[in-house]
Amino acid sequence: MIIYNVTINIEDSVHSEWLKWMKDHIPQVLATGLFSKALFTKVLVEEEMGGTTYSVQYYAYSKSALVQYYKEYAQQLQADGMNRFGNKMLAFRTELELVDEFKVTKD
Repeated sequence: MIIYNVTINIEDSVHSEWLKWMKDHIPQVLATGLFSKALFTKVLVEEEMGGTTYSVQYYAYSKSALVQYYKEYAQQLQADGMNRFGNKMLAFRTELELVDEFKVTKD
């Protein structure tokens, strides 16, 4: 499984507006049909630059699904955020491959 991780730092001045936008944006990404789910998390480490940092982890069905997302959807979906929030938002993206998963089982 491939996880497409997007880490975003958002300035306090647009935080509330951005948070509402993200709750609409994430379902739009999932609507592409290329991801099985997304986790939206707040990073608890405070950044020196200020603002609040979040991470969205999109679970792609495969590497080819992620490549298809890049080719067909990424530019438009990313541009929407940049057009709305510009330099008040800093994002970087990472691709992760799930190696193994461990769960606690209770008897």
